[in-house]
Amino acid sequence: MADDVTQPYDGRETFWSSFSLLTSLGTLVCCALPALLVTIGAGAALAGLVSTMPWLVALSKYKVWTFSIAGAMLMIAGYFRWQSRNAPCPIDPDQARACIRLRKISFWIYACAVGIYLIGFFFAFIAVYVFY
Repeated sequence: MADDVTQPYDGRETFWSSFSLLTSLGTLVCCALPALLVTIGAGAALAGLVSTMPWLVALSKYKVWTFSIAGAMLMIAGYFRWQSRNAPCPIDPDQARACIRLRKISFWIYACAVGIYLIGFFFAFIAVYVFY
């Protein structure tokens, strides 16, 4: 049985990082965007946005589920990033550069996803009670 260090890098962390970015964008659209539009006095723009995309109301109505699923995806992505942190890249120089570049891209996707999630969480659960 081979240990985790000797297993090659397979790109799972990039998939889960990208998927968590998608779910984090849902939290941003659900709660942070409407709060931002109302804060800057663009209530009419928000009304137009909701009339063209009525699924925003469902995301806002079920924001606890939205944030729970997005948080679970972030934890899964973080787990796979942690598991593959010491995975070796191929010996071939071109493949090694691609592997290193993919790891950097995966890191930035994951960092953006966490940042977007935290912004959405702030507007959905903290700012509502602090500023209103």
